[in-house]
Order: sequence, then C-alpha cells, then structure tokens
Amino acid sequence: MKLSPSFSGALRTFSFWIANGTVGHPLLEGVRYREVMIEEPSMLEQVYAIFANVIELNEEGEPLNAKYAEHRAAQYIRSYCDPGYVVSPPFEAWEQELHAPPPRRDPRPWPLDEGA
Repeated sequence: MKLSPSFSGALRTFSFWIANGTVGHPLLEGVRYREVMIEEPSMLEQVYAIFANVIELNEEGEPLNAKYAEHRAAQYIRSYCDPGYVVSPPFEAWEQELHAPPPRRDPRPWPLDEGA
C-alpha cells in the first residue's frame, strides 16, 4: 500500500508552507517560528505529529481535511511561540500523540543501485 498522490501533495504543500513561513496564514503572521524550529526541533516534530494525527483520508486515501490539519498544527506553533495565545478548541491527547518511529532497518531491502 502506498500513500495517495493527493496525500503526498498535501504533505508536500504543508512542508513547503512550514519552510517558507506561510503555514496557517494568517494565524502565524508576524510569528517568527522558523528561528524557534532551528533551535528547538522538537517543536517541528510535534507540528508534524499534529498534522498527521488530525488529517483524515477517505477510502481512496484522499485527504478530507488538510486545511484543518494545517490549522491545528499552526495553532500549536502559535501557542509554542506566543504564551498568551489560547488554542481553541484545546488540543485533545490523541492530536498531540507522538507515535513510535519505524524500525531502524527497513523490512524491505533497498533496490540495488546499478550506478554505484
């Protein structure tokens, strides 16, 4: 099973917005979160966890609420960088859960690189 092209596009676009400083616009306008992410990468880890936990897919793997998942992730960034910001509705535990990483070694072998 592979992720759908639509989900891949949603994840790619979310990553682009994170990197260029426009994620969750206008919620994060004026919030200099990219500097914080460089110094505190656990913030970025939590942001991606929220996006991945909140996004919903239909039976074909197409995202149903990518903008909402982005918004929830942006709310976390805002609350992390601005202690006076109140997340509404408050995060539920499942939204912020950090799931286990994949195994250190891929169960599937890598394709041979003929050019190496």
